[in-house]
Amino acid sequence: MNIQIFGRGKCFDSKKAERFFKERRIKYQYIDLDRYGMSRGELKSVISAVGLPSLINEKHKDAEIIKAYAYDEDKIDALYDDPTLIKTPVVRNGRAATLGHCPDVWNEWIKEKK
Repeated sequence: MNIQIFGRGKCFDSKKAERFFKERRIKYQYIDLDRYGMSRGELKSVISAVGLPSLINEKHKDAEIIKAYAYDEDKIDALYDDPTLIKTPVVRNGRAATLGHCPDVWNEWIKEKK
């Protein structure tokens, strides 16, 4: 398993994701999304796994503006330029990814590994 958690320091669900993997002694890499963001490749990989509309943080003040963009490439550029627009946590396991707190999916990943 190659787990990456893209989260925010003040995001409760990001902390729950970290705790989930710590309690099960599964190694993971934590990336502070606000500080480091995502590369374009990582962003496109997550979009292919979860879909572009679900990746946009509904609570962000500019979420409606971003959703109104006509072209997906413009939306991707906005997410790349401003990582605060991305819903957290983004948990990646290879090409698979989840948004938010998804322990059921994470447990499936663990079962598949065994």
